[in-house]
Amino acid sequence: MRFNELYNVLHKVPFSPFRIQFTNGQSYVIRHPDFAWLKRTSILIGLASGHDDIPDDHTECDLLHVVAIEPANGSRRRNGARPKKRPR
Repeated sequence: MRFNELYNVLHKVPFSPFRIQFTNGQSYVIRHPDFAWLKRTSILIGLASGHDDIPDDHTECDLLHVVAIEPANGSRRRNGARPKKRPR
């Protein structure tokens, strides 16, 4: 995934929590924009171990391994693309 695509998702107003999926099958939910730190080629994701969702650790992931971004509620977006509307 490109830096600009992820930057736009992180800085969308109003912010919407989203899940970021990686090539190894792992995924993380970003519940607040302050809990993800975007770098030129990677993203640092804050990891919370308590009930308050405040990060006390982090993981760093390469942007090349991002395969999908989806809203935390589950409708899927691949590579920053907008979800398609379902026909009625």
